[in-house]
Amino acid sequence: MVFRKSEWPALAAAGVTVVLWASAFVSIRSAGAAYSPGALALGRLLAGTLVLGAIALVRRVGWPPRAAWPGIATSGVLWFGVYMVVLNWGEREVDAGTAAMVVNIGPILIALLSSRLLGEGLPRPLLAGMGVSFAGAVVVGASVSGGGHASVVGVLLCLLAAMSYAGGVVAQKPALRHAGALQVTFYGCLVGTVACLPFAGVLVSEAARAPLSATLNMVYLGVFPTALAFTTWAFALARTTAGKMGATTYAVPVLVVAMSWALLGEVPGLVTLLGGALCLAGVAVSRRPAARAPREPVASPVRSR
Repeated sequence: MVFRKSEWPALAAAGVTVVLWASAFVSIRSAGAAYSPGALALGRLLAGTLVLGAIALVRRVGWPPRAAWPGIATSGVLWFGVYMVVLNWGEREVDAGTAAMVVNIGPILIALLSSRLLGEGLPRPLLAGMGVSFAGAVVVGASVSGGGHASVVGVLLCLLAAMSYAGGVVAQKPALRHAGALQVTFYGCLVGTVACLPFAGVLVSEAARAPLSATLNMVYLGVFPTALAFTTWAFALARTTAGKMGATTYAVPVLVVAMSWALLGEVPGLVTLLGGALCLAGVAVSRRPAARAPREPVASPVRSR
């Protein structure tokens, strides 16, 4: 598959996002053992907001235009706020296979919402690629599943996470028409931080007794998978469709397996590798340009004799 030269910056930015979001799963294992879901989300957002705020100050990023604020506020509440809290909570209640199956309907919801609300359409390569990748994500999740338990509350929380993620992405896309990637990310992260302030007391009490490694992992989550990865995501999203960006995140489970193998010594099985191959194949298919219908030849006018 050949990409145009103009597409490479967006592809590179999307690649950075996917790698850093995959690394977040490894860090959450450590931080999540010492911090409750709301406290972990707030600590992560505080670190991300401080880093983004410092960069915005240095680069003299001003107040976003009024037209960008509906998207910034909506994505800040849904994606930076609700998504991070309920995902942390939901993954405590369900096994990895169930979480993969439920949360990974997010890209499908993004495609449907962006088609309905943003007029992006549903090209066949995107639909086919998402179907293949979703199957691969379920295979990966099922193959690495632990005890296999799943509560109704946990499933509902993962479903809410998928819905808030999709809603946040679709809301963010129009905001990027009026403001830059750094502006949208910084103020969205700030909105999410404000939304999570009710967990401030819990964060302070848990930080006092949490091991240093857990706190460092929480800071890492804020600096890299949040501040940097959400900015590169916004940069790429401004240059492609929301549907294609959502499908790209199906590469995350593959990288999580690879990182767990390299960093935690968790050797993936044959079924896991097969699921990962399906994920990557689906991402490749989803980013193919849709075939254009051939133009009908225009009949030359008949000259009068």
